[in-house]
Amino acid sequence: MAEQVTSATATAKTVRIAARKVRLVVDLIRGKNVAEAAAILDFTPRGASPVVSKVLKSAVANAENNFDLDSENLFVSDAYVNEGPTLKRFRPRAKGSASPINKRTSHITIVVSEKEEG
Repeated sequence: MAEQVTSATATAKTVRIAARKVRLVVDLIRGKNVAEAAAILDFTPRGASPVVSKVLKSAVANAENNFDLDSENLFVSDAYVNEGPTLKRFRPRAKGSASPINKRTSHITIVVSEKEEG
């Protein structure tokens, strides 16, 4: 018995924002309706908001084009952020020494699903 796919995924990889900062934004939209999630992201004053909004729009577009789902019935069923590769740099310090700087990246994944009737 084949199960019908009622969810679509979008991922942004190696985004140059630390994962812990992006998680603050992603936690706001998890479980929300797509329209409500987009409104929340538009008015959230964080640097990660435009990137997460772009991934959300991509997930909705994937649902509409690849799985013929209606965007009115979609909600954010799953959203998570994983750590990407860390760029390691060094900053000159006093007396000729150096201290490490970690430029962290993240992988953002958003899954949108269709609400089940009933």
